[in-house]
Amino acid sequence: MQTVKLGDICTIVSGTTPNTNDASLWDGDIKWITPAELNDDSYFINDTERHISQSTGLKIMPKGTVLLSSRAPIGKVAIAQTERCCNQGFKNLICSEHIHNKYLYRFLKGKTKYLNSLGRGATFKEISKNIVENIEIPLPPLIEQHYIASVFDKVASIIIQRKQQLAQLDLLVKSQFVEMFGDITNKAKLGDVCDVRDGTHDSPKYVDSGYPLVTSNNVVKGYLDLSNVNYITENVYLAICKRSKVNIGDIIMPMIGTIGKPLIIDIEPNFAIKNVALIKFSKTDISNIFVHALLSSNFLEEVIERKSKGITQKFLALGDIRNLEIPLPPLAMQNRFAEFAKIADKSKFEIQQGLKKLELQYSALMQQYFG
Repeated sequence: MQTVKLGDICTIVSGTTPNTNDASLWDGDIKWITPAELNDDSYFINDTERHISQSTGLKIMPKGTVLLSSRAPIGKVAIAQTERCCNQGFKNLICSEHIHNKYLYRFLKGKTKYLNSLGRGATFKEISKNIVENIEIPLPPLIEQHYIASVFDKVASIIIQRKQQLAQLDLLVKSQFVEMFGDITNKAKLGDVCDVRDGTHDSPKYVDSGYPLVTSNNVVKGYLDLSNVNYITENVYLAICKRSKVNIGDIIMPMIGTIGKPLIIDIEPNFAIKNVALIKFSKTDISNIFVHALLSSNFLEEVIERKSKGITQKFLALGDIRNLEIPLPPLAMQNRFAEFAKIADKSKFEIQQGLKKLELQYSALMQQYFG
């Protein structure tokens, strides 16, 4: 299969921001987009948050243009569903008759890491028009491009459906929680009904293999991710565990950065923790599933806004967590909710397993068609 440069099959156009102090240039009928309006699932983009007027004289990108964010961040991609302009954070690829825009979208969508490696600049990384023009892409016949794009579309559509199902289940559990416990007047401090502690605050020497040291970075969206974990020696592990040994049934929760996203430990833990809250349960009037749901709800989000400290990075102190005033319904009511949550979790697990297979299939397609 032949490989060509993007500049040979696309017209690459940079975006511009009109003078923000000139009111006559804004609030017209021309759509104008910024990278902040794109997300990981963006595909076709219709309307935009802001509009500009004809008097700007900016080049209008035609319908079907592939939008590629070229800085802060690099690599967001979408297809313009209507004519528009954009700011300087984009390099716009106007496709010739030799390339299908959906095929180009899928190629760029899978090359985020590569695109970022091309970034240049001291203050922030950016890919220039010249860099984009020289990116090489496999170019099969147009009919095959349409076929490849349709294959990706089918897999990506199912992936989005599975993610939506997971989000709906999370919302269902939260709604049930509010319905059952929203009017509870009996309150208690979390530290009075649970043993709340944290892991080490030291920075031990890491080793190539040993015991994982779990930090906030390893608790991702309520799941344990050890793919990029650091390791410590057995002696360091045992020293940390004297103060904060994690057991099955405990809850761990990030305290720095992405606060919250608690995780119930349901497998034999062989790791130590750093800057992560540890909640242990020894009393008979509190359920770990109830506390997990409470800390996953809007309740904690509101507390974080009030209590989190730090200018550049949010931080919830151990004392703040211990002093959280939580509703304390009867244990029988907690257990009824726990049964409901378990059924939802079983459904989530089955969906997640299917989602992993789909994501692997998508990655295999990327390797097959784009290398």
